[in-house]
Amino acid sequence: MAQKQDPRSPNILGPDPDVWLFDLDNTLYPARCNLFAQIDVRIGRYIADWLKVDAEEARRVQKQYWRDHGTSMRGMMSLHGVDPKHYLDYVHDIDYSPVEANPALEAALRALPGRKIIFTAGDVPHAEKVLERLGVAHHFEAIFDVAAGDYWPKPHRQIYDKLVTLHGVDPARAAMADDISVNLKPAYDMGMRTVWIRTDESVKRAVDTDLSHIHHQTDDLTTWLTGWLAERSSKS
Repeated sequence: MAQKQDPRSPNILGPDPDVWLFDLDNTLYPARCNLFAQIDVRIGRYIADWLKVDAEEARRVQKQYWRDHGTSMRGMMSLHGVDPKHYLDYVHDIDYSPVEANPALEAALRALPGRKIIFTAGDVPHAEKVLERLGVAHHFEAIFDVAAGDYWPKPHRQIYDKLVTLHGVDPARAAMADDISVNLKPAYDMGMRTVWIRTDESVKRAVDTDLSHIHHQTDDLTTWLTGWLAERSSKS
């Protein structure tokens, strides 16, 4: 897909954000790394082992819980008393080698003004492994993970409220980037600028969805950040 900019707003974000919130998976690294394919398999195995069902039934349960509870983990917690840490340790026991160092992203983050925080539906150990592979861990002051959000997934508004309170974020001076368009709606409602990272999967999920809460969109975060920095420099 070619990069696409939302025509309803200018490229420049306005005043420099004081804080940038970045989703992790399929946002900081490209979707072609396909880590979730590995995680998806691990989720299925976990459910099959826990419920003592075959792979087909585990798959059905996995998708049903995802639809009903926002994540399969929340369904397993609510209905079967699963320990979320045990679950997350298991499903993130994957091969991270598809994620490669990204010097261009490192340079863009180094030049980017403001504080930078990871806002992920994964957990801290998973995020740390990804950030180390990318070579950008040193740019982030904090990781707000699913545990910090009391194991509620995006886009539940209460976890956004908790993040801004915990880290002293003024939403009116913040920007958020995420590959799932609906996850940006609470951020928009709070007054943040929003950047949607379009992937083949996230575009499919957004079909027939109101995208009026999206300020900017791109197929590649590094390219977008580099362009934003260049325009910012030209205006100074």
